[in-house]
Amino acid sequence: MTVPASTPFHLGLTPERIIDAAQQLTRESNLFGWSIRDLARRLQVTPSVIYHHVGGKDLLAKRVAERVIASIHAPDGALEWQEWFRRLLIDAVYPAAVSHPGVAKWLLMHGVPFPSAAGIFEVGIGKLERAGIEPGALIAYSAIMNNATLTISMGDERLLHEEDGPRDHAAMMAEFQRAYTDHPRMAALGDEFIAGFAEGGETAARLREQYYRYVVEVTLTGVASGAGPAARSAIVNGG
Repeated sequence: MTVPASTPFHLGLTPERIIDAAQQLTRESNLFGWSIRDLARRLQVTPSVIYHHVGGKDLLAKRVAERVIASIHAPDGALEWQEWFRRLLIDAVYPAAVSHPGVAKWLLMHGVPFPSAAGIFEVGIGKLERAGIEPGALIAYSAIMNNATLTISMGDERLLHEEDGPRDHAAMMAEFQRAYTDHPRMAALGDEFIAGFAEGGETAARLREQYYRYVVEVTLTGVASGAGPAARSAIVNGG
């Protein structure tokens, strides 16, 4: 009697399924918070199967970041440049990046080497050039996107330590108040601003978004005010 061959334990596993699982782990923790072993356990395979189908953690992280970027769509091209960037950063970039902690940090480290981002880049640069922010449009675009991405990344880093919980929060605020007893403005900063971030949870999430919106507005205002001849001269001549 012929004995049928046993079914391979990774039958049906594809690179797409592996990236799906990696993306889900990123949503649950952080792009830098899981390992190949964690991913293998999630898929009920050995780590060698992951390496065989997709490669190591670096390549998987890139694939997750690529998916996040591909999910971001450009706003209505008819919008004036400031509103276009506002809608891009607040309505599209922020929810996509915040729901995948660690991706913003990856983008800061590696840039955006994905064809899916080319369309947004071309439209954004074009809008800056037509607004008179030229020949500094490339630098302005980089400043706008980097400020937004860095702000998200800072929030992601705090999330990695949010499990420290109330004890960490209480200790932080007590130390802050002791240090600035004779400096009422610094004490107010701690009570009205830092305390909410340190608290964690929904309060911190709400403040992170408010702070992000503020950074976006300040950046766009700064770029707009720097669109004159002096700014162009500084970019071209280095001062």
